Amino acid sequence: MTHPYLAGTAPQLLAHRGLVNSDEATAGVVENSFAAIAAAHAAGAQYIESDCHLTSDGVVVLFHDSSLLRVTGDERLVADVSTVELEHLMLERGGLITLEQALVSFPETRFNIDIKAEAAAVPVADIVAKHADRVLLTSFSDRARRRAAARLKHLDALPAYSPGKATMALIVLAVALRIGPWQKRLLRGFDALQIPESFGPVRVLTPRLVAAAHRFATLVHVWTINEPDEMRRLLAMGVDGLVTDRIDVALAL
Repeated sequence: MTHPYLAGTAPQLLAHRGLVNSDEATAGVVENSFAAIAAAHAAGAQYIESDCHLTSDGVVVLFHDSSLLRVTGDERLVADVSTVELEHLMLERGGLITLEQALVSFPETRFNIDIKAEAAAVPVADIVAKHADRVLLTSFSDRARRRAAARLKHLDALPAYSPGKATMALIVLAVALRIGPWQKRLLRGFDALQIPESFGPVRVLTPRLVAAAHRFATLVHVWTINEPDEMRRLLAMGVDGLVTDRIDVALAL
């Protein structure tokens, strides 16, 4: 049975960290800010992909890097600053947005949440529990994802899930070796595979992988795809979703 998160328009088009057009970027707006999330929503995005870290006072915020340096110029870690401090740093950059604010402020939007810090796993789960029908949880760290999943099971909530890097590597290997039972076991419990086309020298996305995922009712989302020709090529290949910095272009296409 398809999870409600994936019951929207097909293909699934996910706004990568919101939407920041050139004018907004010139004005100082950054990814994962309140303004970026609002812009993606205004453009018509049903799905928004974002990332979570935990501040020093225990608030889950939408932020990709562990360090503030790239986005704000501050050399500290997200984990070492308070929410008030981060709000001040983000004030001229589109505004800070917490996970709870995102889910409450955009009640019809489906969120794809990547847990970037293991310390955030349980706090993320506690927030997501009330919105599980429109959230997909993932993490490069299978351990972080499992911690969140265990908490959500305790809370009797079931979001959609995508595997972490180690599990995904095993799935790619099982597909390459054509081991059907292994594929079935590894894909069990996952609603989508969210992958790049390649990881270093390793080709991740293949027609065989797409076919195997579909055989076991798992969708395939590919990141991060910004060019129209690449969007067309991948959709023609049979992928179910695209993660893109240009949700406006993807929706128009």
